[in-house]
Amino acid sequence: MYYGIILVGVIFMNIKKIIILFIVLFIDQLTKYMICINDSYLTVIDKFFYIDYTSNQGAAFSILSGHSIILILLTVVICIFLYHIMYSYKDNRLNNLAFGLLYGGILGNFADRVFVGYVRDFLSFKFGSYYFPTFNIADSAIVIGVILLIISTIKEEGEKRGNKSRGSKRKKTR
Repeated sequence: MYYGIILVGVIFMNIKKIIILFIVLFIDQLTKYMICINDSYLTVIDKFFYIDYTSNQGAAFSILSGHSIILILLTVVICIFLYHIMYSYKDNRLNNLAFGLLYGGILGNFADRVFVGYVRDFLSFKFGSYYFPTFNIADSAIVIGVILLIISTIKEEGEKRGNKSRGSKRKKTR
C-alpha cells in the first residue's frame, strides 16, 4: 500500500528524475543483495574502509530503532513533502539529479523496511579510533541529493538577488 502511494507520485515526475531514481534504486538493492548473501566482513583499505554487513532497525544513526511503522509512515510523509517542493525548483540538470538521488535513496531504504523489515547497511569507515556509523548506497544518494539541493537553493537565491540589483536603475548624480 505505502509503496503504491509513493509510486503514484513518481508517475508525475519528468523522465530524467525517474531514470536517476531507478538507477539509484537498482544499484542500492543490488549491492545490498550481494553483500547480504555473502554476509561477510571485508577490509577494503586497512584501518580506514571496510565492508561490514549490518542490519539497522532505525533511521540514521539508529534513531527510532524498532519503530518500523513510524519510519514507514514518516517516509511517505517525506516523499509527499518532497513531491510538493520539487515543483518550486527549476527544471534543470542539477535539480533533476538532486531529486532523482533523493527519491532513489529514500525508496531504496523504504523497500528494505517494507520487504526485509530493516535497512541493510554495509559501508563502514574508521577514522583513528572513531568508527563512522555504517551506511549504504541509498544513504549516500540521500546525502548527495540534499547537498545538491542546498547548492541549487543558494544558486537560485543568488540569481534572484543578482537580477534585482541589475534591474534597478541608479539615479545619476551631478
